[in-house]
Amino acid sequence: MERIDAKALAARIKADAARQAEELRRQGVVPKLSVILVGEDPASEVYVRGKQRDCAECGIESELLRLPADTSEAALLAEIARRNADSGVHGILVQLPLPPQIDEQRVIEAISPEKDVDGFTPINVGRMLIGEDCFLPCTPAGCIELLRASGTPIAGKRAVVLGRSNIVGKPMALLLLRENATVTVCHSKTENLAKIASEADILVAAIGRDRFVGAGMVKDGATVIDVGINRGPDGKLHGDVDEAALATKAGWITPVPGGVGLMTRAMLMVNTIKAAQKGR
Repeated sequence: MERIDAKALAARIKADAARQAEELRRQGVVPKLSVILVGEDPASEVYVRGKQRDCAECGIESELLRLPADTSEAALLAEIARRNADSGVHGILVQLPLPPQIDEQRVIEAISPEKDVDGFTPINVGRMLIGEDCFLPCTPAGCIELLRASGTPIAGKRAVVLGRSNIVGKPMALLLLRENATVTVCHSKTENLAKIASEADILVAAIGRDRFVGAGMVKDGATVIDVGINRGPDGKLHGDVDEAALATKAGWITPVPGGVGLMTRAMLMVNTIKAAQKGR
């Protein structure tokens, strides 16, 4: 089993984004990402700091608006509207999760599709579904890049996605289908889940259950993309896959931490540059 070097791949992608940002600056365009953080969720704080560091590396201006946890939905929507109207802001990202008084879907739908660098708005999801140019969701797009980097063939192969969330599972299945894989999506109601997973040439685990995927669920030589990040009983971060149990089974695997998460952030930089290029 070999680990896919997500760190090196993310660095190459960000270096290319930095070159494109420099070209935009020479044309008088300063790429800008506006991030809105509501409340003080510790995990969100970590994610936002990482995104700010990435922006600095890539020559992208970053703006962080912190709002208190008791912010009303109307107040948040007003802040989004201001950034939609600001031609100097190219990408808008509202860090999820949001406090319970705010409807996440309503907030996502309020973001201009042309500034939706998360790729979550219905317009971009619809464009992705029918194969039009759009902002792809960062995590699934990053997973496709990891598969390519490992040299894993996708076309004609059997791919199984564990999980059906709007953020990862569903768009992951669509992107694999776009790459001509034969795709099965499994979830909590799936019968014979372990058997289906064990038939996959490409297995994407995105269910949020600590080390759920063991050796019996993985085909010999399969490429395993572990999207999960969970805090185990030992206090350490683990994926949805029991990597130790797969040592003699998987062909390629992504590490946790230091795998898909790095690619998610790198693809956010790609989308922000793309937004700036479209908006210049």
